[in-house]
Amino acid sequence: MYKIVSKKRLNPTVTQMEIYAPMVAAKAKPGQFIILRVDENGERIPLTVAGTAPENGTVKIIFQIVGKTTKMLDSKNEGEYIQDFAGPLGVATHTEGIRKVCIVGGGVGCAIAMPVAQEFHRLGAEVTSIIGFRNKDLLILEDEFRECSDRLTVMTDDGSYARQGNVTVPLKEYLEAGEKFDMIITIGPLIMMKFVVAAAKPFDVPVTVSMNPIMIDGTGMCGGCRLTLDQDGKKVTKFACVDGPDFNGYEVDFDEAMSRGRMYAEYERHAYDKACNLLKGVN
Repeated sequence: MYKIVSKKRLNPTVTQMEIYAPMVAAKAKPGQFIILRVDENGERIPLTVAGTAPENGTVKIIFQIVGKTTKMLDSKNEGEYIQDFAGPLGVATHTEGIRKVCIVGGGVGCAIAMPVAQEFHRLGAEVTSIIGFRNKDLLILEDEFRECSDRLTVMTDDGSYARQGNVTVPLKEYLEAGEKFDMIITIGPLIMMKFVVAAAKPFDVPVTVSMNPIMIDGTGMCGGCRLTLDQDGKKVTKFACVDGPDFNGYEVDFDEAMSRGRMYAEYERHAYDKACNLLKGVN
């Protein structure tokens, strides 16, 4: 059992927790993830490590309440326990030799992008961050990004805060002005990452994307997280849990990934509604 040390609401649908898991805290690096179960009958869900405090033995996770399990997890409070917390899993984000990086985060994907930006800042790289949200109410982690970024641009789709527009607008402005990034790292909704890749392609800048497809066991055995990559004209299957979650954005078949990601949307909606009704009964 793993104790919830702290719990904080970042916006109406996003929650941050710190979990006491000293073995994970001692080993986890930016870009890696964990798989947890809320209780002994719960499903396994992957969540990216949003920060660690090895001296305290804690791991920070940030999650959006979108389905049954995240709803059940959000019902837990500080001082309570969750059943399982396995990790770190996946391959850490590549940082070697990168001196000038642009981090592009969207929505709750900013929770994954933040520790990556912090790591580059710690290593002395020049960090340009662009973060985007649908509106002001959904904004998260602005202060944390500002602390670890040499430049930060905040975008909202509706213009209710900072600049109006999507994250590709300032990215294109930087590239068209002649900025030479060693790497663009983008983390967020699939459609956003697809357009970030498209915006960068004319400038021949390497783009890393963080993929989070359907995942079950986290060891490459179930095949649920498979992705199709185009490597020099050859279709190659990779698994996000063991080969990723980071991939070359120019190789990813985003259309296939988006199609597979929608496969269980209706089922998850029903499960979420059922969980809500159960929790209402408990309360």
